[in-house]
Amino acid sequence: MQRFPKRRLRSGTWLGSPVAILGPGEGGLVEALDSRPKKRKKVVKRTQAPETVAETAAAGAFRPTGGTKAFQPAQSSKFASIDSATAHIQVLRGSEQAIMGGDDRSPSRGKWSVMITSTDRSRSRDEKRKDSRSPSRSRSRNKKPEDHGVDTMKITDDDAAFILGKGGRTKEKISKVSGAEIELFERDLILEIRGSKLCRRRAKKYCKGVMDQRTGPVNVTQQNDDDDDLTMINVPQEAVGFVTGRAGNFLRTIEEEWNTLMFFCEVDGSRGRGKDYEKLAIFGTVRARRGAELKVLSAVETKVPGYFDKIRNEVVDRDKGKGEDGTWGTDTMTFQDDELSYALGKQGGTRKKLEKASGAVVQYVGQVALFSGEKHLRKKAKEYMKWLFDQLEGPVYVNGWEDRDDCTVVDVPSECIGYVTGARRAALGNMEEEWGTLMFFMNKEAQNGGGKGARGGRGTSEQLAIFGARRSRRGAELKIMSAVETKSPGVFTRGVREKFSSERDFATDRFVLKDDELSYALGKEGATRKKLELASGSILQYVGHVAFIAGDLKERKRCKQFIDWLLAQRRGSVTVSDVADREDCTEMHIPENCKGWVTGNRGSELRRVEQATGTFMFMALDRHGEERLLIFSANGGSKTADGGRMHAERLINEMVQEKLRGDSRGRSRSDSRRRGGGGRKDSRRRSNSRRRSPSRRRDSRSRSRR
Repeated sequence: MQRFPKRRLRSGTWLGSPVAILGPGEGGLVEALDSRPKKRKKVVKRTQAPETVAETAAAGAFRPTGGTKAFQPAQSSKFASIDSATAHIQVLRGSEQAIMGGDDRSPSRGKWSVMITSTDRSRSRDEKRKDSRSPSRSRSRNKKPEDHGVDTMKITDDDAAFILGKGGRTKEKISKVSGAEIELFERDLILEIRGSKLCRRRAKKYCKGVMDQRTGPVNVTQQNDDDDDLTMINVPQEAVGFVTGRAGNFLRTIEEEWNTLMFFCEVDGSRGRGKDYEKLAIFGTVRARRGAELKVLSAVETKVPGYFDKIRNEVVDRDKGKGEDGTWGTDTMTFQDDELSYALGKQGGTRKKLEKASGAVVQYVGQVALFSGEKHLRKKAKEYMKWLFDQLEGPVYVNGWEDRDDCTVVDVPSECIGYVTGARRAALGNMEEEWGTLMFFMNKEAQNGGGKGARGGRGTSEQLAIFGARRSRRGAELKIMSAVETKSPGVFTRGVREKFSSERDFATDRFVLKDDELSYALGKEGATRKKLELASGSILQYVGHVAFIAGDLKERKRCKQFIDWLLAQRRGSVTVSDVADREDCTEMHIPENCKGWVTGNRGSELRRVEQATGTFMFMALDRHGEERLLIFSANGGSKTADGGRMHAERLINEMVQEKLRGDSRGRSRSDSRRRGGGGRKDSRRRSNSRRRSPSRRRDSRSRSRR
């Protein structure tokens, strides 16, 4: 048997075959073994965590059990001889950044990682696609285009680190912007790209740009590199550093916000400090490129005032006639200083809500507001801006609001207006920000000369207009109804009955909750309601004792089922017999000695993971009475991004591994948690404001032993 130095087993990135990542530390001998592949029953979204670290080392490997990426120990009794398993050591020098961290697109040189893999090819292209655990795998189930195909690129170790990026984020960004599925096989150093011909060409172009950044400038030409996805702008030399930001952070922030890729580049070999301008290439959809472009120009105008006036016509005319209906364009409005401050709002809040509510790109460059998008979106954005300024003169009334497809009106009792609006409009502003809507009270009489907007007496009401997309308007409307019902019970729920719609598209269901059920389903500060809403993908709001669920049929049914399971937990264990056919569930089997550690005191640890990942989790019995952990969410997540089931699964596996490491060192549960052992984040420990002094803790422990 091949033996390796004594090192501590540490959880890490699984690359297809049985694998363990070794690093310096305490611990015993780790030996990696493998066996011949064995036929096993197909299990959908079912995972198993290792029982103990000792068993894992004895068995020698982890093996996958389903469509998710938790681990299951191989059985040591299956290995007849040590000759049947040999191990390879691969030092990952170029791509250790993806495992150890480091600056985005900049490979770290200060750390190393050793991979112990079986004789099977680790992340080899010879592996079947069903064993690949790419975050984009679920997209392959969709209908593929006629020109769907596969391209490959041979890369170097250092290129692999740049394409992966920190935590694999750069690879995921390239995949999103290009629309292609990208898989990096680290052992073979081959990049596999799947998708339509256009998507593959774009993905290869983006990968080349990322790799070129490592060795020098990126070469981009409008003639050769524009696949209807490129915008190139000139950035004055004195503003280049300001636009780039420290370590490229400002550009990376814009990329994340608008889902684009951006490079400073050479054009025909012309680049350098001797030039007056640098060329910035922006790749993405027409809307994403325009949003990123205008944000860059806004920053440039701050640094070089007056620059936008020189290129205004070029910017306004860019991409004219594009878009889905051929009406893409840009309109402008010019403001005075005091008007611009009002149109911008606190920390840009007013601009953001106008942008979200209208669907157009709204950005201010100097004193000019630019509205980009299809014609009907630009029209909405300009109307919203006009109404915003009209409110400075007095009440506003929108004639013909009944015929608009972007407006919902709620009658708010006069005695509830102050409660709904909040101090200095804070409550209404928070709702606008949460749902991406524009909201204001309409007063037809005051507008026609019936007084300066005086409120009516008790028993009267005013119309609250909500503008935005259908889903956003419904979410804001239900929140307004909930606030009114809190202040004046019965306004919206008196005589209401349960209703469940069979409409497959967007609709609203409602049902009545009892007092104790409402309190449990709401949670502290509405935390339980929010997690059910996020996990189900629907809109969930409690108006009095009535639960309103809005969304498509699948979302509404999912949310109702989540509420039923939640309420059933009050009476004891919940049985969920089979989840194999569900697309919104990941099943994990937790070792018996880790269940208390994973759930925490009264479920506190599961609640923490739920909040961090936007999932709904609980321990449930299967048809055989065996307990396992179920993770529910409409968002499957990915291997690197935060949020979704895969993120929750990673956190649970980290907790299991931490408990097993603590047990192997003989550390008690309380000691391990208190010391934050095993890489536990400080957020898991008692906050400073509630932590007792060390002397008091020692005294309390000594008294408890007497």
